[in-house]
Amino acid sequence: MLPAHALLSAFLTFQTPAPAQPATPAQAPTSEEAATAAERAASSAERAAAAAERAAEANARMAEAIESLARGIARTAPGAEQPPAEQKPETAAEKKEEARKDVWDVTVGLGLIFITGNASTVTFNGLVAAERKSEHWIYSVKASGVYGESRPPGLQGEVVTVAQVTALNAALQLRGDRRFTERISGYLLGAADTDHVRSVEFRGSGEAGVGIIWLDEKRKDGGEAFLRTDLAFRYAREMRFQYYPTPTNLPDVSIGGPRLGVAFKYGLSKDVAFLEEFSVLPSLVDDSRLLINSQTQLTVRLTKALSIATTFLLQYDSVPAAGKLPTDTSLSVSAAITF
Repeated sequence: MLPAHALLSAFLTFQTPAPAQPATPAQAPTSEEAATAAERAASSAERAAAAAERAAEANARMAEAIESLARGIARTAPGAEQPPAEQKPETAAEKKEEARKDVWDVTVGLGLIFITGNASTVTFNGLVAAERKSEHWIYSVKASGVYGESRPPGLQGEVVTVAQVTALNAALQLRGDRRFTERISGYLLGAADTDHVRSVEFRGSGEAGVGIIWLDEKRKDGGEAFLRTDLAFRYAREMRFQYYPTPTNLPDVSIGGPRLGVAFKYGLSKDVAFLEEFSVLPSLVDDSRLLINSQTQLTVRLTKALSIATTFLLQYDSVPAAGKLPTDTSLSVSAAITF
């Protein structure tokens, strides 16, 4: 099929007047008639040339119009690729946040107290915490341990007193959250810990519950605010053994009941942050029992990766092992490195 502009060009060409035919020899014109005929022929030729030029210009304009129309139809046809929409350039904070998505955030903390001389004391604590967030999942791992021993002061020349263990505990916790919405998630948690000073040989526990994020925002000054509550059911089996002062086997106990947990973090500035983790568990298995844990922490960032953390820990057990006090507290200062 011929293009439309070719058809139009042929039509205009056919409409151009044809040049006059020369007279036959039988009708020989006079000189005056021949001159007049020549003038008319020249005039007709000029008009034909002008008409042909106008037709060519019209053909060119028509071809351009048809080509433009074809491009417009191609752009609006179904399935045709659309030009990319103009997007606002991302800020540096948005680019950094996008790069941090779906990666592990790891923090390692270490603390040490070491005293020698008239008295001898050493206390070491370590912490490793890792968290990974994706569109539908949140994974977290926490591991901690404390060891401490102390030798009471004595007099020179006397028998050296034996150092006594003042702290020996460790804990591991694994948690996985499945996000139902941006704010609500269901989670499973597994934990194991030991504390020889409190006569806990080993305690394994499992937990299932729902977490609700009430607040999760980052401010323009670099600080952040986060608030999450957990409502779950936990079951644990606690194997007891008295290590100090005299090794003695103790009966094991079970723990089971609803647990309420709160995790709150608030950045006072981009370099100073306050953290509070609180949980309460009333046990309905075996004897009636109440367990409360609270960890309060103030973190000051010195460099991009290095910070100093001051932590106050409170642990309350209404029915501890025989001969043990119900409440333990500790205050520690440690250096933390974030990867």
